[in-house]
Amino acid sequence: MLSIEQIKLLKHKLKQLKGTDWERFLGEQIELLEALERSVDATNTDQINRLDKTLDWYNKDLDLKSQHTDHLLTQTVETKIKQFARTNIYNSLEIGPGRGVYSKMFRSWRLNYFLDVIPDLEQKIRRKFNPQHQKYLKFFLTRKTECSNIPQESCNFVFSWDTFVFFTQNHIQQYLHDIKRVLIPGGYCFINYADCHYDYDLKEAERGYWNYNTKTEMKKIILDEGYEVVEMNQFRPGANYFICKKPGKQNPAVYKTSEIIID
Repeated sequence: MLSIEQIKLLKHKLKQLKGTDWERFLGEQIELLEALERSVDATNTDQINRLDKTLDWYNKDLDLKSQHTDHLLTQTVETKIKQFARTNIYNSLEIGPGRGVYSKMFRSWRLNYFLDVIPDLEQKIRRKFNPQHQKYLKFFLTRKTECSNIPQESCNFVFSWDTFVFFTQNHIQQYLHDIKRVLIPGGYCFINYADCHYDYDLKEAERGYWNYNTKTEMKKIILDEGYEVVEMNQFRPGANYFICKKPGKQNPAVYKTSEIIID
């Protein structure tokens, strides 16, 4: 039996063939798939709330992850973060820091904002910093995508890893919409997401661990929210990321990609 994730992926592949001699046939098949998708997918508020994880779920997930650390991937992500640490004029924001795997990487920024849904993570992360640095750490709780406690145009860098993979596409789009207020013109986002074009990511979505997303849909969301796509790539299957930029030239730290972006 096809999973909803496989249905979505098949629909996407059929759409790519539109404009050929098969267009009429493909149009009919896409309509059938969309009708089937609507009948079983998260198309109402109750279903979406079910797909969004609970606080208890996140806590248990963090417990499991603490037992299995991919040190090579962590080092690779840290190397990428360093490419943005070229000024201490502005602040950084980490969304979903968990227990602070990457949090110490933001010491180069003036202030480090952290945004999470779990109240008791603050003390776990603070213990990773020396006493002199504590005054530069600012922690806030969020409900869904709310960032109002973080000052407007205060950050030139927003980072999130292993968090947006759990969000629905609607949730991700709203988050990117809210983040725009926080970023300065020219500020960057470096965010991990699920790309179900790859078997690894698709299987994670099928078992209900991640939420369905693809590179194509992610790029559309980024552009619809008014960002510039700077880079979309992966360190390995399951470690997909995008770097996007809020239009403008206020940011003194300019990121230059050396990789070819493949659409």
